Amino acid sequence: MDTLSYKTVSANKETADKKWLLVDAEGETLGRLASKVAQLIRGKHKPNYTPHADCGDNVIVINAEKVELTGKKWSNKVYIRHTGYPGGQRSLTAEQLRDKRPERLVENAVKGMLPKNKLGNQLYTNLKVVVGSTHGHDAQKPEKFNLESIK
Repeated sequence: MDTLSYKTVSANKETADKKWLLVDAEGETLGRLASKVAQLIRGKHKPNYTPHADCGDNVIVINAEKVELTGKKWSNKVYIRHTGYPGGQRSLTAEQLRDKRPERLVENAVKGMLPKNKLGNQLYTNLKVVVGSTHGHDAQKPEKFNLESIK
């Protein structure tokens, strides 16, 4: 038996087959959408997934303003940030954030599901969230992706 033919192949940035995927967030629950998008960005749906490399796809999320939350989360879920100055803590409810910057709901949810290191910061740049159904990435020829195909 030739054992040399059974070498493990690790994908890296150069050998990764990166695609552009288009995901529609209309009617999707925020957390379920974010976990599936995070899997696509990390590349966990591919057979050559490598945990320490950026081998995932670029994902465009459209209709970010039409995402849904269950229960009373629109009024009870609070997003806290800090300006960096003393007494600079600011907070917004999910409803206020949706009215002000609806794409931030999806961005914050996906970013929280990525690794908290340099790789996670680099993977986050592969996410593009758009309000409405038109996006400026037509030149990349994104493929429409059905989230139901991911468990």
